[in-house]
Amino acid sequence: MQTRYRCERPPRFARSARILALVIIDVTDETLEAEVLNRSLTTPVVVDLWAPWCGPCKTLGPMIEAAVAATNGQVVLAKINVDENPAASQAFKVQSIPAVFAIAGGKIVDQFVGALPEEKIVAFVNGLIGPTEPTAIDLLRENGDEASLRQALELEPDNVDVIIDLAELLAGEDRGDDALELLARIPETAETRRIAAYVRSGAGLSSDVQIEERLANLLSQVKGDDDARQEFIDLLELLGPEDPRTGVWRKKLTTTLF
Repeated sequence: MQTRYRCERPPRFARSARILALVIIDVTDETLEAEVLNRSLTTPVVVDLWAPWCGPCKTLGPMIEAAVAATNGQVVLAKINVDENPAASQAFKVQSIPAVFAIAGGKIVDQFVGALPEEKIVAFVNGLIGPTEPTAIDLLRENGDEASLRQALELEPDNVDVIIDLAELLAGEDRGDDALELLARIPETAETRRIAAYVRSGAGLSSDVQIEERLANLLSQVKGDDDARQEFIDLLELLGPEDPRTGVWRKKLTTTLF
C-alpha cells in the first residue's frame, strides 16, 4: 500500500534571486547511504523530502536551494522524491511534507516539517557551518588604521571593502583628494557616493540640521547654478536614502528644476 503524506502549507515569503554555487544530489533508496550518510561525514547535508504534487514543496525548494547556494559548497543539498523512494522516506519516518533534515557526522542534527520564513531557513542551513578563521585582510580591516589598510591593499589591490574603508578614513582626515583618487578605482555605489559627497561638501556640516539649513539655502540657486545643484545632490547623499527627509528634499529639487 502506498504511503500517503500530508502536504503542509507554507507562509508567504520572497524568493531569493541570487544563486551562487549549489550542489544538488537527487537521492534514491539505493544511494541514500552513500550520498547522504557517508557524505555527511565530511560535508554537512540538507535533505529535502518532497513530491511533485506538493505545492508547498515547490515554494520551499527554491528557498532551500538559495540558502545552501550561499554557503558556496560548504553544505550539500540532497533531494528525495518520497513517491519514488519509499525506503528513503521511511528511514526519516516522514509523516508529512515538505520535511527537511540537517545531517552532519552521519547523524540528524536538526529538522523541520512544513515551511519556515526565509530568514529561519537561512539560519537552519548556516547552523551547519562551523566558525571560520578571520583572514589576513579581515584582521587588517579590523585594525582600521591607515598603515593596516594600505597593507591590506598591497595584498588585494582590488578589494572594494578595503578601498572604501581607507577612502572613508582619508576623507575624515581632510585628505579628500586622496580619498577620491581611491574611489575612482572601483565602481560607483551608494557608499562611494556618500564618501565623495562628504569630500565635495568640504566636510564642514557636522549635523543633519546644518545639512537641511544648507539645502534650504541652495534650493533657490539650483536651477541656474551647476555648482549649487551638485552640492545639493551631494548633501542628499550625506543624509542617505534611508532618511525620509531625503525624499522630501529630492521632490523639492525636482519641482524647482522642472
